[in-house]
Amino acid sequence: MPKNNVPDFTSPATSGLTFTLSAHLGKHLVVYFYPKDNTPGCTTEAQQFRDLYPEFIASGCEVVGVSRDSLKSHENFKAKFSLPFELLSDPDETLCTLFGVMKMKNMYGKQVRGIERSTFVFDKAGVLRQEWRGVKVPEHASQVLDFVKSLN
Repeated sequence: MPKNNVPDFTSPATSGLTFTLSAHLGKHLVVYFYPKDNTPGCTTEAQQFRDLYPEFIASGCEVVGVSRDSLKSHENFKAKFSLPFELLSDPDETLCTLFGVMKMKNMYGKQVRGIERSTFVFDKAGVLRQEWRGVKVPEHASQVLDFVKSLN
């Protein structure tokens, strides 16, 4: 059952691009939120989406990652791990708020506010079809790919 549509949004992206949700109509779209560039779980997750990226593209699907890191941090992260997809910078938490991914988390015994690892899949009509929250990294990108393939 399709979920309510997310309002159109525009965000600065790597490669000097501006990402607009509505510009991706006609393709499936994976938007994944992750806490921070160059941290172990986030690096593994990005590498999994990178390694499966040709299969996402073959399934008519684009992938973008989102965190609160700066575009400069994103460009370095993207280059370091040869990520073939764009990363969106959300330092003011506009997208994080829109998708409801900001949560209180425990880190080293302290409560900190941060991004809950979450993934969202939009169909070709721009309808949000699936969401995963509190994602565990192992095998997650494969699960997302399987879902995207089920939409075709």
